[in-house]
Order: sequence, then structure tokens, then C-alpha cells
Amino acid sequence: MAWHRAAVSAALFLFGSTLTALAQDVTLSSPDGAVEITGDLLGFDGQFYRVDTQFGELTVDGSGVNCDGPGCPNLAGFVAELTLSGSSTMAEALLPSLIEGFALRNDYQTQRNDLQDGNFEYLLLRAGSVPVARFTFLISNTDEGFADLLANEADVVMALREIRREERKLARDAGLGDMTGPNRSRVLALDAMVPVVAPGNPVTSISVPQLAKVFAGKISNWQELGGPDAPISLHLPVAGSGLTQAVEDRLLVPAKLPLSQDLRRHDLSSGLARAVTTDPFAIGIASYAETGTARVLTLTGSCGFALAAGRRAIKTEDYPLGAPMFLYLPARRLPKIARDFLNYARSPAAQVVIRRVGFVDQAPEQIPVDAQGQRLVNAIKSAGEEIDLAQLQRMAELMDEMQRLTTSFRFETGSTRPDAQSRANISQLARAMEAGVYDAKKLMFVGFSDGEGAAAGNRKIAMKRAEAVRDAVVEAAQTASFDRIEIAVDAFGEALPMACDDSDWGRQVNRRVEVWLR
Repeated sequence: MAWHRAAVSAALFLFGSTLTALAQDVTLSSPDGAVEITGDLLGFDGQFYRVDTQFGELTVDGSGVNCDGPGCPNLAGFVAELTLSGSSTMAEALLPSLIEGFALRNDYQTQRNDLQDGNFEYLLLRAGSVPVARFTFLISNTDEGFADLLANEADVVMALREIRREERKLARDAGLGDMTGPNRSRVLALDAMVPVVAPGNPVTSISVPQLAKVFAGKISNWQELGGPDAPISLHLPVAGSGLTQAVEDRLLVPAKLPLSQDLRRHDLSSGLARAVTTDPFAIGIASYAETGTARVLTLTGSCGFALAAGRRAIKTEDYPLGAPMFLYLPARRLPKIARDFLNYARSPAAQVVIRRVGFVDQAPEQIPVDAQGQRLVNAIKSAGEEIDLAQLQRMAELMDEMQRLTTSFRFETGSTRPDAQSRANISQLARAMEAGVYDAKKLMFVGFSDGEGAAAGNRKIAMKRAEAVRDAVVEAAQTASFDRIEIAVDAFGEALPMACDDSDWGRQVNRRVEVWLR
């Protein structure tokens, strides 16, 4: 009768979101036949049924019910199903490589089958021929990925951008939960938007404001960028792709500029890079992992700072046009083998695979002080009257005895909430602490700010951010042995800028919390 009470309670709770079943193809009944649930079978993960009923969507433990009807799965030959939809960039090499790595570690064999419209599936096989899981890839773009999830045609979205506000609302209204929560949104790997030109193009650098004006059509001749007197040809991925939408959201919206309509679109980022390479007057924005032989432009600022895309700069978010690669998951139970795969994708072994494929992994790296010379030069060059020599010396002494981790934390525009990559960093650092990686070591959370306002006030703001990040990491690391880890906070405000303060993006890059290790 406990099962009966639980089923009735669940039904009453979900009554307000009633959905009418289109076809009553399964009936789940208690062993004594006293309780029955009838509706559309939405999924079965080997343990639990997910059924669309007149009371809404119910998840029922399969061990306590009998299933009858044409939709009932074959329990003896159960094959776990996971459908991923969205970004072609993530589906081309990254996720297949991770599936191969996961299979190798778990003694599965893999079989790839091509499907219609460029889609494909991976079968995981036991003993060479017995299928135990099917990973189906629906290849399109980030927009289509979210649409498939909302239509219950996909389990996971592959996205090259963060979920947008309207998509987040639709997902919540559909009962999929808050898609920005730690269990709904995962950063799989790191990437960046990089401006690329042909190898023979004489222009070597561009500022972020200039780049925005170029792709808005406000700068249309290379002469305005120090190049030849020739029109600029613009290249971007297709509309609806995560990378193009990230360009709009991260580059053009802050500059309050519309995207130019006079540009050439490409289905694949790799194809974009090849097209730019053969056109001396072209410029494109490509994935860092797919630049091919095109030359990447360095980002500069009016104050003389230069920021080049590189593995460490992307990990630390010092490079301002980072583009994390996301997996978005609904608030429903996935098959166990799918959950195991998603856990593997966060593991150190998976980070090695991610790096070998050409993307930026999330494994923390230690940066010694002798690799931070440019940062110290920038600190000295930009120090104003409020940054005295004693403060710079104290900072230099600390840097000399500690190493910077690539695990950094930055914040959403106009907010104290960590951005998406930083939220992933909180989880990653917490898991490492729980695993004992930093036992017998000192972790210092160091806050920095932009240069707007008084230096003393900026130090206080930076200290509050450092304390907030420390508290978030400690809260997430529930099983860590804190008696074995020394944790401290410090702040230097505007004393170590990474970019010019004359633009929104520069100020956002400068507002950060770093982690130093000894």
C-alpha cells in the first residue's frame, strides 16, 4: 500500500499541470492490481518508467509494477537510449572521442552507424555483439537542440552558447527545471571565439570594439585597421549556430550594434577557416579548436594591453571571448549508463581526451611566477597614484612563493553571480578538494577589480568577491577534509589589470577572483 499512497500523492501533486495523453499505449499496475496508471510511455531507463498521464508526467519505479500494452519495453533485451541534439562542432569529434574513451575504460565495444540527414548513432556493445546502449546524435545547431529538448525529442542539448532567457523560461514551464542549475547545465569543454584572417594579411591585431564594428559593417575597409585599401569580406557560421549567437550575445549586444547582413555563412567552423585562408581580404570568427591554417588576430586595447588566445588564457578567462561548450540536461532521470558517461566526461581521463581532440580541457594547471612576467609588467605600467610601491611589492612577494591555478572566477555582467564557466570551476575545484588533491597545501582566493572608482573601495569589493567564491567552493566541497587544507583570502583591487578599463569587456576581464596555490 506504500506504493499506492506514493502514486496517489504524486498524481495529486502533478494534477495542476494536467496533460492529455495522445495515445494510451501502456498500463502500469501494482502487483495486486489495485492501482493502475495508463498513458504514453515517454521513456524507460532500465529501472524507471516515465509516463505522460492525465495527471501529468509521472516517474514510476519499474520494480514495483507490471507493464502491459504495445509500448512496454522488452526488459530482457533492454538497450539504454540517449539522444543528443544540437551543435555539429561538438558532435563531429569531441563527443564521439569521449564515447570511445568511456567504452575503452568500461570494456565496451563501439559501433558507429550513419543515419539520415547527416545524423549518426553510437552503439555500445558487450561481448562484441550484445548492444547495451545507443547514443543517437541529431546534428543541427544550438537553436534546434533546445527545440528538440522542449519537444521531448532529445535528452541532452549540445550548445556552443549559454541558454537564453526565453529558452530558460520555456524549459521551466515545460517542467524541465532551471536549466542554469548545477545539475542541468554542464561545461563539457572550453573554446573561444577567435578572429581569423589569411596568413598573408598584414593586419596582426584588432581591438574588441573594432571587431564589433567590423561585424556590424561600421568598419568596411582594411585601411581603417592599418591594412591595405580593400573591402573587408565577413565570414561567420550559419545563423542559429551557437558560435554565431555567441558572437551576437557577447560581442555585438554589449556594443549595441546589429550584425551586418553582408556576410558569408558556413555550415562548419572548419569550413569557415578554410575559406578565410584563401581570401586575403576576409575576416571570420571561428572556434579556437578549428582555425586550421588561418592566422588568429591578437586582441588589443588602447592602453597597450594585448591578449592572445591560448590554452591557459582560455582556461583562466583572461582571453575575453571565451565560449564554453555546454551540455544541458532536463530535470528527469537518465539511464544509468548515460549518467555514468556524463560522470566520466568530468573525469581527469576525459580531460586528456578533450585536449587530444584539440579543445581546451578543464584540468587545472599551475602557472609559476616566471610565466607571469607580462602580468607584472602590466601592473607596473598601469599603476596609478593610488597603487603604491608597497602594495605592488606585497603582491609580487606572494606571487613569488605561490603559483596561480588556471581555475579562475569571473562574473556575469552587472552581477555578483559567477558566469557559466566559473560555476563549472566551483564544482571542479570542490571535487578536487574532496578527492584530496589539495591536502597539505594552501589555497588562496585572491580578488581583483577594475579601475573604476577609488582604489580602497575597489579592494573592498574585490575582497568580498573573493570571500563569496571561497564560501561557494567550501559549500560545494561537502566531503572535503578542511583540516588538511589551508584556505585564505586576499585582495589587490585594481593592482593587476588584464585589459584596458576603457570598455565594458575590459572591465569585466579585470573583475575576477584567482586561486593561488602553495
